[in-house]
Amino acid sequence: MSDITALISKLSGLGLNSATAPVEHAPVDSVEQWTEALSTVSGGLPAEFTLTKTLIFKPKQPKSEAMAPVVVIAKHDSATNAKAIGNELKLKELRFANDDVLTDVFQTAKGSVSPFALANVPQENIGNVRVVVDKALLADSTGSIAFHPLASSHTVFVSAATLQSFLQSVEGLTHVTEMDFTAAADTSAATKAEKKPSTAAAASAVADDEVAAVSRGGIDVSKDVDFPRWYQQVLTRSDMLEYYDVSGCYIVRPLAYFVWQQIQEFFDAGIRSLGVKNCYFPMFVSSKVLEREKEHIEGFAPEVAWVTRAGSTELAEPIAIRPTSETVMYPYFAKWIRSHRDLPLKINQWCSVVRWEFKNPQPFLRTREFLWQEGHCAYMTEKEAMTEVYDVLTLYRRVYEELLAVPVIEGVKSEKEKFAGGVATTTVEGFIPATGRGIQGGTSHYLGQNFSCEKMFNIVVQDPQGVDRPKHHVHQTSWGLSTRTIGVMVMTHGDDKGLVMPPRVAETQVIIIPCGLTVKHSDEDRRTVSDACLNVEARLRAVGVRAESDLRDLYTPGQKFNHWEVRGVPIRLEIGPNDLAKDSVMTVRRDNSAKASVAMAGLESSIQLLLATMQSDMLIKARKNFDERVKIVLEWSEFVPVLNSKCLALIPWCESEECEDQIKTRSSRDSLGDEPEDEKAPSMGAKSLCLPFKQPTNPPIVHGETKCIQCGDNAKRYALFGRSY
Repeated sequence: MSDITALISKLSGLGLNSATAPVEHAPVDSVEQWTEALSTVSGGLPAEFTLTKTLIFKPKQPKSEAMAPVVVIAKHDSATNAKAIGNELKLKELRFANDDVLTDVFQTAKGSVSPFALANVPQENIGNVRVVVDKALLADSTGSIAFHPLASSHTVFVSAATLQSFLQSVEGLTHVTEMDFTAAADTSAATKAEKKPSTAAAASAVADDEVAAVSRGGIDVSKDVDFPRWYQQVLTRSDMLEYYDVSGCYIVRPLAYFVWQQIQEFFDAGIRSLGVKNCYFPMFVSSKVLEREKEHIEGFAPEVAWVTRAGSTELAEPIAIRPTSETVMYPYFAKWIRSHRDLPLKINQWCSVVRWEFKNPQPFLRTREFLWQEGHCAYMTEKEAMTEVYDVLTLYRRVYEELLAVPVIEGVKSEKEKFAGGVATTTVEGFIPATGRGIQGGTSHYLGQNFSCEKMFNIVVQDPQGVDRPKHHVHQTSWGLSTRTIGVMVMTHGDDKGLVMPPRVAETQVIIIPCGLTVKHSDEDRRTVSDACLNVEARLRAVGVRAESDLRDLYTPGQKFNHWEVRGVPIRLEIGPNDLAKDSVMTVRRDNSAKASVAMAGLESSIQLLLATMQSDMLIKARKNFDERVKIVLEWSEFVPVLNSKCLALIPWCESEECEDQIKTRSSRDSLGDEPEDEKAPSMGAKSLCLPFKQPTNPPIVHGETKCIQCGDNAKRYALFGRSY
């Protein structure tokens, strides 16, 4: 039931006063905002009413069991202890349900959750839902209990009897429990007074903190407490991304797509200066072409999506959707390249690719379809090709550091981790301090003559030294950067309030908000402040600053602050009567909350300088965090403890594939003990991230003396190992 009118009609049949209509107000995200919004409503409110909270939890369950969501309906100030609720229902480790559950099962969203969402639950799921109702709510004496009727911009008032009648009317809902939260809270307090909290109790306290955090609005989980759910909330509640009805696919909304456009513009200018030209190839690959290159495609085989039918007709030959474009492009390289005069051939395309098979999709990091660029070039010599490999890698580093304020380490991949079918893979590797995991940022490959050889695509030219000499197979490169960049940026800079956007890629760099207006101020005062906001906006736009004024009615300054903080706008300008009297504005930085009064005179240059300073400070802070988490490890006994402290390890390494496999196995076993590894979680085993170009010198690798910390053979170089995405 997604229609408010239909819901009110149903409630009327269950006892709701037919004269009572839902009241409309500004959308709210918390009880405080709800109280404030209702205070602005003129007429239509009961003399007394009780505010509520409706929480949806998901317990820890075996994978074989159907999900059993828990819906808690309580007074807004009742202490809804997650552990106590779990004990009452005999369920383990209740955690807030993620946005997928709210959307897919209850067809609602954070801020709009109410008991009435139960009417939206599909019949195949409703029998598994547990409902817990606060006894204090059922004993309410006001006769007017406030709920959102499917949208946080409306409020409806019902009696306890009507609430109970509604729950009884939900077909298939059989698990409804009444619970005394006051008694549960007293029991919990007494228990805590008797003994020191255990780890499990600490986890329950964290859950209680999360319940309280809902009242803050915006992001209601801490980055340090539950990183996966924090990441999901930041992306969806900032309007960066929306979940799609095909698993592993996502809608990239304008806020995120703007970041991708800035990356495109920067990188495109860089490769054009190298002589690369843009083109576009079809997304479909024939099975014949795909099978020709088995060694290359072997790494992608499980991920290839196939088109097997057109309408109701089976295709005579299945057609693959490109997971990458080597096999799409190179037959045509062989056609276009006939002479050494046709070299170098340098092309790039901006497109999407599909890689289907994986167990744990993560927005921007592991998605079934993603946007990227892929460059493919052909040269006469290895030297020319390698020069381009490094030039492109430098551009990738600059994208991360200069645009996204994210530090990276440049290096080369191990033989095991290099691109399938290539000779060498160079990489920029990032790091997420909150999880202690490395993440591949972008790769630039030297393919050698592996794809141009006779048994592959036979891309040859006549030797320029004479027709009597053998034909020459070209040297090739390929390189790619994807929208993973956006995820890395969000994970690196975001905080418990939401996004923190580097100014260079922020769609809105400055948000201007009128402040300091009270009921004592006249309409003329309000117009003066609004006009000043618009004037400042125009001045900043004229010098290229992406500025916007938030003059929305019905929203308080606090609500506007929260709205733009979640979206990570770098600078907030506050303008009120007192500021205008002093001919100044108040600036607030998103990255560190620093406030400063800035004069109206010369405001343009002051804001431009502040944006540049913030961009630089964000990179400096992120680099410091990265550098502090990279540890030189010279003994195996120190390796896993370093990983467990959320750091990466630089180790003397022999560079053998067998040793790399053993490092992953041993580090996973040492971390988990006898506990089986969760297939859906990122691996606990460490793998090689890269062999950094910049090698440690204290202590240096002494050839023939320094030993690999895992197998004891002679070490060749320091390698960067870590857990990774």
